[in-house]
Amino acid sequence: MSETLFIGGGGENYGVKQNLLLKYANRHGLIAGATGTGKTVTLQIMAESFSAVGVPVFLSDVKGDLSGLAKSGTESFKLHDAFMKRAGTIGFDDYAYNAFPVTFWDLYGEQGHPVRTTVSEMGPLLLARLLELSEAQEGVLNIAFRVADEEGLPLLDLKDLQSMLVWLGENRESVSLRYGNISTASVGSIQRQLLVLENQGATQFFGEPALALSDIMSTDADGRGRINILAADKLMAAPRLYATSLLWLLSELFEELPEVGDPDKPKLVFFFDEAHLLFDDAPKALVEKVEQVARLIRSKGVGVYFVTQNPADVPEDILGQLGNRVQHALRAFTPKDQKGLKQAAETYRTNPRFSTEDAIKEVGVGEAVTSMLESKGAPGVVERTLIRPPSSQLGPISTQERQNVITTSPIMGKYEHPIDRDSAHEVLMRRAEEAAREAEEAERLEEEAEAAERELKKARRYDGKQVGRSSSRRTSRSDDVGEKLTKMLVKELTGTTGRRIVRGILGGLFKGR
Repeated sequence: MSETLFIGGGGENYGVKQNLLLKYANRHGLIAGATGTGKTVTLQIMAESFSAVGVPVFLSDVKGDLSGLAKSGTESFKLHDAFMKRAGTIGFDDYAYNAFPVTFWDLYGEQGHPVRTTVSEMGPLLLARLLELSEAQEGVLNIAFRVADEEGLPLLDLKDLQSMLVWLGENRESVSLRYGNISTASVGSIQRQLLVLENQGATQFFGEPALALSDIMSTDADGRGRINILAADKLMAAPRLYATSLLWLLSELFEELPEVGDPDKPKLVFFFDEAHLLFDDAPKALVEKVEQVARLIRSKGVGVYFVTQNPADVPEDILGQLGNRVQHALRAFTPKDQKGLKQAAETYRTNPRFSTEDAIKEVGVGEAVTSMLESKGAPGVVERTLIRPPSSQLGPISTQERQNVITTSPIMGKYEHPIDRDSAHEVLMRRAEEAAREAEEAERLEEEAEAAERELKKARRYDGKQVGRSSSRRTSRSDDVGEKLTKMLVKELTGTTGRRIVRGILGGLFKGR
């Protein structure tokens, strides 16, 4: 097995070949550059290279182009001659066309296997980010999670959380005494945000069966790492959902994978495309969590590569941890762009042969300024590099070809049918129904007691005796005869005239009847 991945090479006016050392591939990386400069192709060739040496890959396909990884390139492709020429120029002697093992995923379950997680696994911090909650609203959400945990109420899907918030609102006075103020306004605001999330299609994302990490960390029969492609073209219409779902997956890897130290090659490589969406308007707590994950997840054998237009999109503390870098061209038309360009150039180890800042402006499509970690993890000198051509198809495959890949996948059928098991919504509904039945039964018993009381009062009016509430019949024969006579008298006096006579005789006893 090769210990390096070939990224690109030189030629006239270029430097030495650029290789990514596998043992430092978990030290994370950056692929940056303006639109149309070749970031997607660089992502594609790196995914191919990792797969070829047995490293599984997870990446998002924002434009749909990366589905071509599932199909081999062909000589009939219009850029075939250019590819072969580029391979010869950079010394890519074993260049050949090839397809790679691909698993398609989709949060909406339309262009791949469904991706799901539970509300509990997402957690209150990421969910608050997804819902764009205020600090007070995030506090209420944390209380909902805490109470659900203490009450044994699993939060699996959105309706579980919605039902939990309803319960919290109804019991806010007693709960507030222990956990702090819970306002109906905050509960209502969270519910409205959940409704927006539903309208974006997130209902399918929350539920079971939840994604098993082992299914994105597998290899095929030939030992090649599977390339997991998340369909993100539709998902990008909900950018907050896109960013949060990927961060959730990264967090799950961080939480569940064991420590492996410094492996010979990564256990998984994770490409985070459109990375700026993760950090735009992100609260400090979330940025700190991303920084923590980026700093520590490499010891779990996971390499994270951020893909974005400008390195300035990534916070400085995180940018400093990205050792392997491929910088495509940046445009500097405004003072802000010029400042960003200068900052990007300053992050590289200088090369006396050229100006890094000028090189970043000048490199063409398919070219880049690169720097890879070398011996002992030290950054390599920056080089101008021609990126190698891809072996798989450049551009998307057809809808039918995608469907064929999905139906022949080894996990076909595992995630296609959702499971709605007993959870918070069902438990709270049963409690509500039981409480309603108890209230109805109590009301019925009260009505029966009132009816019995009226009957007892009626009986006392006619025999003039005190009767206990538990007495329902006479015990002596004389009482029995008296009761019959009373009934006969009542029957005779049921008319209007009779009632008037009785009122006149008995006075106040019948007042108000």
